[in-house]
Amino acid sequence: MSAAPRVDAVVVGAGFAGMRSIVELRRLGLSMRVFEAGSEVGGTWYWNRYPGARTDTESWGYCFFFDKELGLEWDWPERFPSQPDVQKYMVHVADRFDMRKEITFNARVDGAFFDEATNLWTVRTDTGEEVTCRWLITGLGWLGVAYKPNLAGLDSFAGEWYQTSLWPKEEVNLEGKRVAVIGTGATGIQVIQTIAPVVEHLTVFQRTPNFVMPGRNHALSDHQRAELKRDYDLITEQTFNHVFAFPMDPANQLGSEVSDDADLIRIFEKGWEDGGFRYIFTTVDDMLVDQRVNDIAAEFVRNKIRAIVKDPVTAELLCPKTHPIGGKRPPLGNFYFETFNRSNVTLVDVRPDPVAEITPTGLRLTSGAEYEADVIIFATGFDAMTGPLAKMNVHGVGDRTLEAEWVEGPNLHLGISQAGFPNLFAILGPQGPFASHPPVIEKQVEFIGKVLDKALADGAERVESTPEAGAAWTAMCDMILHMTLVPKGLDDRPWFLGANVPGKKQTTLAYLGGMAGYCAELDKERDGGFPGYAMRKAPVPA
Repeated sequence: MSAAPRVDAVVVGAGFAGMRSIVELRRLGLSMRVFEAGSEVGGTWYWNRYPGARTDTESWGYCFFFDKELGLEWDWPERFPSQPDVQKYMVHVADRFDMRKEITFNARVDGAFFDEATNLWTVRTDTGEEVTCRWLITGLGWLGVAYKPNLAGLDSFAGEWYQTSLWPKEEVNLEGKRVAVIGTGATGIQVIQTIAPVVEHLTVFQRTPNFVMPGRNHALSDHQRAELKRDYDLITEQTFNHVFAFPMDPANQLGSEVSDDADLIRIFEKGWEDGGFRYIFTTVDDMLVDQRVNDIAAEFVRNKIRAIVKDPVTAELLCPKTHPIGGKRPPLGNFYFETFNRSNVTLVDVRPDPVAEITPTGLRLTSGAEYEADVIIFATGFDAMTGPLAKMNVHGVGDRTLEAEWVEGPNLHLGISQAGFPNLFAILGPQGPFASHPPVIEKQVEFIGKVLDKALADGAERVESTPEAGAAWTAMCDMILHMTLVPKGLDDRPWFLGANVPGKKQTTLAYLGGMAGYCAELDKERDGGFPGYAMRKAPVPA
């Protein structure tokens, strides 16, 4: 049997992370193969084509920043671009930089195996191809493994059912049908508000209501696009200095210093009208850490819901009361709450009465109540952060798998490198910063490039983060998490703590110290000569 062909690096995924990695590996002069499970670039934005899919980050901050000319030449059509528009942008980038010659499409990586004798990875795809490489870079993102509830009777359902993250390329006709949507997270909200006008009846099954911020989405005029290009440098600076990598300035004021509740409410009113995440990030800087401020901010949103939704019983069901604002990732909506004023929309609270099974004609709750449906849509989220890498069948030192390593939680140094898995770099791995993904990707790929610069200069064949560095990073992530109010929302199963998947260990899966704080940690590691990494030329002795 002939040896697997050899390249310097293998990249898994051709979304934002994989595409940005191509640029960096070219800078390093390294040969590469990029494997993508889909038939086109896009990653998340290739797979998530469900009705209403769009970003929750403003378009001028949800893009690549490595090439200013690219930023100046592209025109976004809307404040918050839709999935087709993000996909169109990514196709443009792939074409502009001739990336397809490095990408193998329709090839899902289903195994990676580290050889301690050679310090090489062997990467295997579901097409049967094997490639060896020195450096393995994964760009799988946080949301690559959909979670579908294990509901009895699904195979008996006589209608159609879909998962939002695996939505068909072909058009799905929902017009005039009775549709059930299970899940009211960010994805469910986008689906619900989009399909309600066309379906005969929409039944929404909600376990936990969310603090849905008004998106205030709108088309961008030529004058607005000209302004964005004029302010490109300012937008870049804002993005990389903002706590969650959004193109906006911080509030530069503390709600705890506003003693009059009425004055604080007026501040919140301005943020609510501005739309997007500005309610949380441009009003006060301590909403996620100060209980009084959070309580006032939460009640403000609840009162907005009560004012919008005509039926008071439905309004109260839509009001989050069991977690602080920010305890779950707040979604954006565009007339989401108004949707429940429609006569063809019904809200069902399944917290006290969960869905027990799928029947041939619909759904049955634990109480025995039944709801008929022609179509069921599962908007039930993801096995996030650890799921994509854990399911990729990655075998490191001693043939230990990432899945086994992470049973009690990950320990990724800087959210990038796991001890025991040399020469593996995870872009958007667990314990990376909880922030807008494209800017995080930019900084992580740049950092990986610096690590490889040193390794190549030193002739190192094996680069591995130390267990001590991973443990210290985990401790820091945990410390920062518990400085916030976020843990008070654990009962509502926030996905970014692993709490949404039954049986999954609830642990700290994200760095909440902000984008600027994270960049400072990357710079500290680089300027200190990479103390969290062991770089060796020869294999470790047995």
